[in-house]
Amino acid sequence: MLKIPKIPQQLIPLAILFALLIGALVLARQLLVPDTFGDLGHYRAQVVNEIGSQQLAYAGFEACVDCHTDVYQLKQQSRHKGVACEVCHGPAASHVNAPDEFKPNIPKGRGFCPLCHGYNPSRPSGFPQIIPEQHNPGRACMSCHNPHYPLLPHTPEECSACHRDIANVKVVSPHAALPCTRCHTVPEQHRINPKFVRAEKPSSRELCGQCHAQGAESSPEIPRIDLETHGGRYLCWDCHYPHYPEAHK
Repeated sequence: MLKIPKIPQQLIPLAILFALLIGALVLARQLLVPDTFGDLGHYRAQVVNEIGSQQLAYAGFEACVDCHTDVYQLKQQSRHKGVACEVCHGPAASHVNAPDEFKPNIPKGRGFCPLCHGYNPSRPSGFPQIIPEQHNPGRACMSCHNPHYPLLPHTPEECSACHRDIANVKVVSPHAALPCTRCHTVPEQHRINPKFVRAEKPSSRELCGQCHAQGAESSPEIPRIDLETHGGRYLCWDCHYPHYPEAHK
């Protein structure tokens, strides 16, 4: 006859505790999970009706065009053509329904535009950025820039006007005296429309070799390398940051 082993006495309280814990979790789920959760997906099905019953706040740019056609056409030719009207003016459904009673917000101060145009090194190169405390302090952005057609009041003369982070590094490097155009081909239209007309970057090792290759006609204190053996198939800037070339990536 098979003898069933006796359950150790110390395991019985643990088993009871485990059973109580499982029961508490099941009860908590029944009490806390909404009734309609999971009916349509991993969310409350009732929330669809709740959202649908809310009053609309945003009208959409199509509603703006009906009355502000001239502004829309101007904006479509500018860099702000992809920025919806209500990004700057706020929810406008009430204005569309009662234009005389509700007026859209017009951001006239200096605090709003820097949300996109305040200096941030993570933003892409060429994106217009300013340091608000240094850039015409005390003047409203719209006193110089038309937000619906935000051209610069003048064409930047120096690359550092847009590429300040690179300029701050380069100015303390051995390449400080090297003009940007020594390595980059910069079309004239790049100064006016940098997003669509890009400056060209070097594409071969020979450009660096004009100064750094053995036998190059450059100052003797400039470091020299043998282009045939140094770095093999790699481009120079795969290892050396050109704006501070003593540092390795």
